[in-house]
Amino acid sequence: MQFGIFTVGDVTTDPTTGRTPTEHERIKATIAIAKKAEEVGLDVFATGEHHNPPFAAPASPPVLLAHLAAVTERLVLSTSTTLITTNDPVRLAQDYAYLQHVSNGRMDLMLGRGNTGPVYPWFGKDIRDGIPLAIENYALLHRLWREDVVDWQGKYRTPLQGFTSTPRPLDGLAPFVWHGSIRSPEIAEQAAYYGDGFFSNHIFWPASHTKQMVQLYRRRFEHYGHGGADQAIVGLGGQVFMRRNSQDAVREFRPYFDSAPVYGHGPSLEEFSSQTPLTVGSPQEVIERTLGFRDYVGDYQRQLWLLDHAGLPLKTVLEQLDLLGEEVVPVLRKEFAALKPAHVPDAPTHASRLAAAGGAHDATVHGVDDVTGASPEPIDTASSTSTLEVTA
Repeated sequence: MQFGIFTVGDVTTDPTTGRTPTEHERIKATIAIAKKAEEVGLDVFATGEHHNPPFAAPASPPVLLAHLAAVTERLVLSTSTTLITTNDPVRLAQDYAYLQHVSNGRMDLMLGRGNTGPVYPWFGKDIRDGIPLAIENYALLHRLWREDVVDWQGKYRTPLQGFTSTPRPLDGLAPFVWHGSIRSPEIAEQAAYYGDGFFSNHIFWPASHTKQMVQLYRRRFEHYGHGGADQAIVGLGGQVFMRRNSQDAVREFRPYFDSAPVYGHGPSLEEFSSQTPLTVGSPQEVIERTLGFRDYVGDYQRQLWLLDHAGLPLKTVLEQLDLLGEEVVPVLRKEFAALKPAHVPDAPTHASRLAAAGGAHDATVHGVDDVTGASPEPIDTASSTSTLEVTA
């Protein structure tokens, strides 16, 4: 099972000091947090995509993730939202295939519709087309990574004729895709149809809702012939704040909760914690709460937590990561591994998927010489297969 963190990149005033970080400070802090995640033994770092204040999350996540690929060695680099609705699928195919090469396969991505309504007209789209856009755009993205030459016509972008997306995926293997959703059954259906992963955000809604969404995905995954329902690939989000003493955690986090734009000025911290997976307390309480997720979603493959939000200072976030790495994740790894049946798959990685596909092949597509009209010498795929070390 993979454990990691995800960020939405909010730029929020610290309610205990009244100080608001600059965008530059927030961006640099995000990089420091990702590097710390690898240092403490986590598996995944995921970033959101935003195009507006108060966020300093990247408008183009591959920019940040490519940098992180250069300063980390084994961390899987992902997105917590790649906007499949307002991004051009051609650009997504090219940017993320390039990131796949830069990171030696240490990447995947999570597609979503986002939670910012105005982003649709900013990119010439209609929010009422959100679901149809997600379905059509991913159908094209899926083909662009798997077919060397694509002829395509749809409703929401100009047609393609004889188009080849470059670079081709690393080792001839398309990046693994998670479909992320909080509330849309259509997205669970889409994930199941393709046999992709389904990531339930799991931070604002009660356990009963998450259970219903994951069960739908599992049933449909089996319906489409990808394996048993319990073999479907599931990820969960979550929110935690820890101190070794639970009372200290509650006391310290309360002003951040009460002032946070996403959940402040509503239910109390205690009410919200009882009604959603938010866990504020000791490391042991986080362990027990997280193990309890399995009771209603079954065995799952990826657990990500939101830590760096609501104005929490960098020092505090790094302390949270120390607690996760030292006291929480080692116990969860052991406990979840002991509970998981042998037929339930581990989280997909480039290496494991490559082995299942029978090994790598060079996927480079060569054009025709504009002067002579001749094709270049073909590459000997037996000798040119990627030999870069896969660290995913």
